[in-house]
Amino acid sequence: MKPSISKDLSDSFILTGQQLLFFKEHGFIKLKQVLSEETVNYMNEVISSEVRRLNTQHLPMEERDTYGKAFLQIMNLWTQSPLVKEIVFSKKLAGLATALLGTRGVKLYHDQALYKEPGGGHTPWHADQYYWPLDTDRCVTVWIPLQATPLDMGPLEFSAGSQNLTTGRNKKISDESQALLESTLKEEGFPHIIEPFDLGEVSYHLGWLFHRAGANRTDKMRSVMTIIYMDKDMKLKSPENENQELDWKTWCPGAKPGEVIETELNPELN
Repeated sequence: MKPSISKDLSDSFILTGQQLLFFKEHGFIKLKQVLSEETVNYMNEVISSEVRRLNTQHLPMEERDTYGKAFLQIMNLWTQSPLVKEIVFSKKLAGLATALLGTRGVKLYHDQALYKEPGGGHTPWHADQYYWPLDTDRCVTVWIPLQATPLDMGPLEFSAGSQNLTTGRNKKISDESQALLESTLKEEGFPHIIEPFDLGEVSYHLGWLFHRAGANRTDKMRSVMTIIYMDKDMKLKSPENENQELDWKTWCPGAKPGEVIETELNPELN
């Protein structure tokens, strides 16, 4: 990694009071020019190489279900590549997560590459924390597009303020979650934010914020890296569904319900 890229990933990015209030109210924020063009291009090269190496999805698009059409996903790349680890352990990105959550620091829950292929379908409305056996709402995902992402490529969309909605929290990503939440979010009056992402722009969203993404209608891959952070003092809760049970065993092995999560897979990043 070039010194200029290392510096970009470790430098502080200072948020304004207005930005912190926006995130607290809306449950998400988009931030421009967080990463340089050089850094994003390097991340794309390193992460895409690992995605190609580790991808196991080879079914034709027409033979996949809605979830399978939405994206290719490869998780915890940091454990597979020292170059990806340097990216995931970015002090800048973790520092932003800590500031937005208002915590003493953050630990890594896991990372996740989300690649939407040309012709890939929409990602239904959902809240990530349905899958996570975490005791509080102090967890956040940074969504990092590895290219400029126009509307026809399927950028992340947000239902502003919906982190306070309890309806639909028991729904995994599915056609059912899409149908229920599409109507509920409209009826409740939560603004639907659909905007492109510039190169170097990233977003952060809370675990309980409802969000979706459109189809990739271009002939290029929509490459995205995500990192999920949790309060450094986060406790494991007793799983409430089979997905949380699986997440516990996969991302927090050895952690005990009711106790602070401290495992080798959950290092403190800030």
